[in-house]
Amino acid sequence: MNLSDSWTAGQQQIVRVSAAEAVFTAIKGAIESGRLEVGSKLSSETALAAQYGVSRSVVREALRSCTALGLTATQTGKGTFVIANRPQQDLTLGQFSARSLMEARPHIEVPAAEFAATRRSREQLEQMRGIVDAMGEEDDPEIWVTLDGAFHTAIATASGNGVFERIVHDIRDAMVNQSETINLLTGRRLKSDAEHRLILEAITRGDSAAAGKAMAIHLHAVDDALNLIIGETTHGNR
Repeated sequence: MNLSDSWTAGQQQIVRVSAAEAVFTAIKGAIESGRLEVGSKLSSETALAAQYGVSRSVVREALRSCTALGLTATQTGKGTFVIANRPQQDLTLGQFSARSLMEARPHIEVPAAEFAATRRSREQLEQMRGIVDAMGEEDDPEIWVTLDGAFHTAIATASGNGVFERIVHDIRDAMVNQSETINLLTGRRLKSDAEHRLILEAITRGDSAAAGKAMAIHLHAVDDALNLIIGETTHGNR
């Protein structure tokens, strides 16, 4: 082995991060270090996009994750302000906490998937398939999380149970926010794509038990990712 081989062998693997993750890390680091003090106003989305050389949608994704961690809050017409210099011990997702959301979702979405396997129409199945296919091809994280919410909502609709449909519709924005934050912080997008496809395959076969199990596995994996984020947040606050 020559010297260059020896040097190469000792280096750590370079980890690629998304533009949104890089912007989020930069803003979060500025807040936690005190360079952005509590009470200070962040630059506009346009200014931040120019500063970091990214699109406004990338900035919006990063800012929403800062808000979910309880670091910032956006006031309509006024801008985004720093409200804490350390993340909360739970994520804030609109009207709900992430923990409340994950405690409730298995009781709603697992039976909804089971019912959808035997009650879905051909049109509903095609709609779900179209959403899953689009998610697999989508590079824009903002569009992807919107499709994610649409897939879970479509399953609830296909269940034929109006209560499940209404509840999932009502929590859809929080689900999208949760998905966006988890994907940004843990990189679960490709794994979610695979889990969604297993749910769809079971619904396509009309296998109620398999559909419920696939949904339960997916939600458990999301919960594990959430616990990872909350655990790191709690550790960081000690």
